[in-house]
Amino acid sequence: MHLSEILKKAYEADASDIHLIAGQPPVFRVHQVMTPAEMPVLSKETARGLFEQMASAETVQAFERQRDADFSYEEAGLARYRVNAHMQRGALGMAMRIIKTKVPALANLNLPEVIARLTYLPRGLVLVTGDTGSGKSTTLAAMIDAMNQRYRKHIITLEDPVEYTFQSKECVIEQRELGQDMPSFASGLKHCLRQDPDIILVGEMRDLETTALAISAAETGHLVLSTLHTVNASQTVERIIDMYPGGQQNQIRSMLSNTLQAVVSQTLFSRIDRAGMVPAVEILLCTPAVRNLIREARTFEIPNVIETSRSIGMCSLDTSIAELFFNGMICKEDAVAQAAYPDKLERQLAA
Repeated sequence: MHLSEILKKAYEADASDIHLIAGQPPVFRVHQVMTPAEMPVLSKETARGLFEQMASAETVQAFERQRDADFSYEEAGLARYRVNAHMQRGALGMAMRIIKTKVPALANLNLPEVIARLTYLPRGLVLVTGDTGSGKSTTLAAMIDAMNQRYRKHIITLEDPVEYTFQSKECVIEQRELGQDMPSFASGLKHCLRQDPDIILVGEMRDLETTALAISAAETGHLVLSTLHTVNASQTVERIIDMYPGGQQNQIRSMLSNTLQAVVSQTLFSRIDRAGMVPAVEILLCTPAVRNLIREARTFEIPNVIETSRSIGMCSLDTSIAELFFNGMICKEDAVAQAAYPDKLERQLAA
């Protein structure tokens, strides 16, 4: 079984992920549904051979030591892939996230117009959050590409691994990959600040040191874009503050209230009007009222501010879900299942 054949079939099926597991045929995730491909069962030897076709010698050596390896792979003319190789039941398995090579335009992602306005910010911290597979990387790539076409600035991305690849248009873009170009996000971010950047993309604020450096970079006049695995705006703020020891939390509340510009929280839904996925989006914009809530440890009031600030572009998750339902894009069952307040939304959809 040829690797290129598997990758081509997955691309044609519009899969988001490929799973290659010894003892099973290749399995594609298509619009969130795991779908076995009509292909032969993979043997242990075939699975190992596919891994060695994609991985560098250094990655193979690291896999032998750790029994896990993360790396990226590109099939010319098709797509890039974020790959995790691992052992299960004594055999090699791989999970591959498909990253299409063409960066989509923001206008084609069914996102609120206010997200395009965020690309005009001169400085500060913008966070795109959501579960794994919620489209965070695609949204950030589209935002970077929009700025790349408009500004003459220096953009540095720190990623694990590099997903979308950018061509420098009006901007100068450098992309650094964890493991290959830097030992850690924190190290890359620390040295990035000496490389004259205007805009910095940090793949994930996954630890205290990276988070602190990202906030400091935003404080010193850079526009910093990053992600967190949180499902709404108030949880995002609390997650950042909870990273810090108790004695430092008042200080970080003050810093975050000054630097945070927006939180965009995404949830993906399967469409019922046509093939594909569509995002529901919660949007928090940091107005003076929101900054005051962060500073005074009253983040539990953020949902109320979002609800009463729709006129300036804020939107709650459930409002976004309801809009998708009433526009005929998603089914009622999915809408209620993913809602922040299912009972309340169910009554609203039935009205």
